Amino acid sequence: MRRPSKTLDSQAELHAAALNLLARREHSALELQHKLAQRGGAAEAIAQVLQTLQAEGWQDDARFAEVYASSRFDKGYGPLRLRRDLQERGVADTVVTTVLADFADLWSARLQRLRRRRFGESLPTTPAEQARQVRFLRQRGYTMDQIMPLFKPTETDS
Repeated sequence: MRRPSKTLDSQAELHAAALNLLARREHSALELQHKLAQRGGAAEAIAQVLQTLQAEGWQDDARFAEVYASSRFDKGYGPLRLRRDLQERGVADTVVTTVLADFADLWSARLQRLRRRRFGESLPTTPAEQARQVRFLRQRGYTMDQIMPLFKPTETDS
């Protein structure tokens, strides 16, 4: 990571730096706060800049959460992992719950695609192989209630 040559002293400099960061990708307020503090901004000035950015519509934790969750969902991450990641980035629980509710009907199909892509069409034949697949899916953030139905043979498998 590149280190700035000087600290950001004025609110105008902090505002410009924050806009520059937001131009690249969405950031949560907490992420912006940390990045501006790393650049030498004072906590009080950073708080004022964040309020201004939110009032202007440049920074929005709900929008950040939607973009982040959608991106990570597409990469195969589950609800537990997404919830934890968003909370670590300072997104409020109510926003996280609302965003994850948008995916409620999609988790099962996404989980099936992920398992097939990673392990192939056939179900595991040994308990050790099933345990390996379950571990992988758990690490991706899926619950046991979501995972276990994947390993029950369907009528078309017989």
